[in-house]
Amino acid sequence: MDFKSQILQGIPSELPPKKHRSNKVSHAPARKDILSVEEKKLAIRNALRYFPEEWHGELSKEFAQELKNYGRIYMYRFMPDYEMYARPISEYPSKTPHAAAIMLMIQNNLNPAVAQHPEELITYGGNGAVFQNWAQYLLTMQYLATITDEQTLHIYSGHPMGLFPSSKNAPRVIVTNGMMIPNYSSPDDWEKYNALGVTQYGQMTAGSYMYIGPQGIVHGTTITIMNAFRKVLKPTESTKGKVFLTAGLGGMSGAQPKAGNIAECITVCAEVNPEAAKKRYRQGWVDELIEDIDILVDRTKKAIVKKETVSLAFIGNVVIVWERFYKEKIFVHLGSDQTSLHNPWAGGYYPVDLSFEEANQLLSSEPSLFQEKVRASLRRHAAAINEHTKKGTYFFDYGNAFLLEASRAGADVMAENNIDFKYPSYVQDILGPMCFDYGFGPFRWVCTSGDPKDLKITDAIALKIMEQIKLSAPKEIQQQMQDNIKWIAEAEKNQLVVGSQARILYTDAEGRAKIAEAFNHAVASGEISAPVVLGRDHHDVSGTDSPYRETSNIYDGSKFTADMAIHNVIGDSFRGATWVSIHNGGGVGWGEVINGGFGMVLDGSKEASEKLKNMLFYDVNNGISRRSWARNKEAMFAIKREMERTPKLKVTLPNLVDDHLLQDLF
Repeated sequence: MDFKSQILQGIPSELPPKKHRSNKVSHAPARKDILSVEEKKLAIRNALRYFPEEWHGELSKEFAQELKNYGRIYMYRFMPDYEMYARPISEYPSKTPHAAAIMLMIQNNLNPAVAQHPEELITYGGNGAVFQNWAQYLLTMQYLATITDEQTLHIYSGHPMGLFPSSKNAPRVIVTNGMMIPNYSSPDDWEKYNALGVTQYGQMTAGSYMYIGPQGIVHGTTITIMNAFRKVLKPTESTKGKVFLTAGLGGMSGAQPKAGNIAECITVCAEVNPEAAKKRYRQGWVDELIEDIDILVDRTKKAIVKKETVSLAFIGNVVIVWERFYKEKIFVHLGSDQTSLHNPWAGGYYPVDLSFEEANQLLSSEPSLFQEKVRASLRRHAAAINEHTKKGTYFFDYGNAFLLEASRAGADVMAENNIDFKYPSYVQDILGPMCFDYGFGPFRWVCTSGDPKDLKITDAIALKIMEQIKLSAPKEIQQQMQDNIKWIAEAEKNQLVVGSQARILYTDAEGRAKIAEAFNHAVASGEISAPVVLGRDHHDVSGTDSPYRETSNIYDGSKFTADMAIHNVIGDSFRGATWVSIHNGGGVGWGEVINGGFGMVLDGSKEASEKLKNMLFYDVNNGISRRSWARNKEAMFAIKREMERTPKLKVTLPNLVDDHLLQDLF
């Protein structure tokens, strides 16, 4: 069967032969054995409902073995035989290009060059899944191949519930991931209900089909590092020869060395998984691999003396690096961590003094002991960082729940009030006040032709529009404009594409709408040869309620509410999004965040032009309004400016209170 026929087939009509996992890709660690015997029977029953009864005898034994070996039922037998990657949109069977574009995005998320654990359908973050199993993938692709512009596909945590009649103006797909009843949102609840096959952790852009490889986080990390250095260096001082020490080279964290090179510093990034480090090296995202701590020390000292711009990957635990650099008096200007600490007990963080293999074995065989060792490692990790910060190191939490989990482990990371952390999150200090409050966030697009020439055209269009906007932009956003003009001008040179022909750019509602409109005209005229998919990271102005990351600079007490994310996904859905998603979990952990995303297909039509104006405007200004109501001065500036430009926008503004009035009230 050819590719299109396989897609249209869905679940095959004949039972395919058993398949074995590939030894050429990284695999998810074995998950915790958490189900009772009766619950394991239920998990098998749940898995078998995808298949005809005559297959149940054979598949029940196979799925039981998968559950025993891996803690999950992935249905490896049903992995497609065709190569997994984002094909040009014309190669997908479909009745609407909107559905074909979504198929393209799904396959990009599962491309082995992009995905962290492709055969377990996990894109990044250790557990950020596109689907729970391969039956869900097959059915979803079949539905998308047959959906019309008057139907909507509803997906429950990877499971395609089905096609329902709707309208041309409705989203083609609505996705939810992990939307648990609040009292059932602990980490063990994820382990249990994911093992049962009834929910999944979609991370942010994994389960919403909008991951574009590490480029997305490269940009955010670059902006963060550049502004972090601005906080600690003199205006005339260069970043060259300055050390940025961090950890993680997996899915999203693998972007850190590339971002450090763009920011022109010395990046030292530790990674316990040798294969993850080697993958980034092969892809050209890190300059040098080092396995010996003595060699790392000597190489770092040499780079400092020569004021190099270089990225060094250390295959080992970052705790050792922090401790050794302190002993060797290597001054670290910037410190952070981007291990998957939102997922601390299932392979997101590895304890020091154990090999990668030993830790993985302990994780599944003695989970309680593994957790104990993780906590001890976090205490040691934080203690080493504290010694460095006493000497002037600027350490920031990169939104991976490092400080949250360290505090839960009893590490010395709390401020004197015993409420706040002693170190800021990067959103509190950098992205919140400097970007999100002004409406700047990770706007992204994908050229569905798969042609690099189309991507080059979009780069040129975006650059021209950004330069035009900068000419009349107020001084408050001149720095953001300039940073992103530099980024897009150098994007092709920096070789950021992994997987689909995609690009990311931080811009506000004005920039997003003008760039999108220009793209739509270029598709209509044939200058761009196929539709363009618009999207963004959920990590943005409006999409995510996350008290320890995206909304950590909200100080009116509402950072623990999730109204903004819910309004975002509902508001986007009826304003023109092609697909929308809402997730529990992502970035900082299951039960810690609610985040929403969207995708929009620009097909060159008049309808697409109308939709993009309505939807992109709301998608950004919903968040600015909420941030303004929290009394964030940058957001108050931004929303007042927007109301002056947009007469139909009427936002409730806060009245500020004199602090002196409150001092003697209680």
